[in-house]
Amino acid sequence: MAHSSAAPRPPAAAGHAHVVHRGESLAVAARAALERAGEQWTAMRAVVFEELAGFDRPASAYDVAEAVSRSEGRRVAANSVYRILDLFVAKNLARRGVTANAYIANAHPDCRHDCIFLVCDKCGQVTHIDDDAITAGVRDAAVAGGFTPRRPVIEVRGLCAGCAAA
Repeated sequence: MAHSSAAPRPPAAAGHAHVVHRGESLAVAARAALERAGEQWTAMRAVVFEELAGFDRPASAYDVAEAVSRSEGRRVAANSVYRILDLFVAKNLARRGVTANAYIANAHPDCRHDCIFLVCDKCGQVTHIDDDAITAGVRDAAVAGGFTPRRPVIEVRGLCAGCAAA
């Protein structure tokens, strides 16, 4: 995992400042968020998070299990990784995409809000954007439809700027 400091981002529509973490800063923020949630940051959870954060695209549990197995020098079962990834999603350390059934590390685990993912159909790159007005509208529409939303996942599929230009 590359080591770099946190990068400040402009305030989101909700009026709070976001800090997008990278490298060691991301691991520290993830550990702190998990421990605040009353969970332990075990050695295996640390390795799973590090490997997940090392992907530049959404990764399946099998992708992460393979990466963990390589880094640990032993086979790690995908079902163990699934359990950890599900915990990470529940505690805001990762997001799970619905259409690709893949996971991506949350670059700001200390901020709890709904995210929008832009997914490139050609190269697989995922860009995360925040727009609290849009996600609030999705929640409002769900409630109006008699549904109680928990964590909306909004994915927009298409082409990233690089692939669209090619």
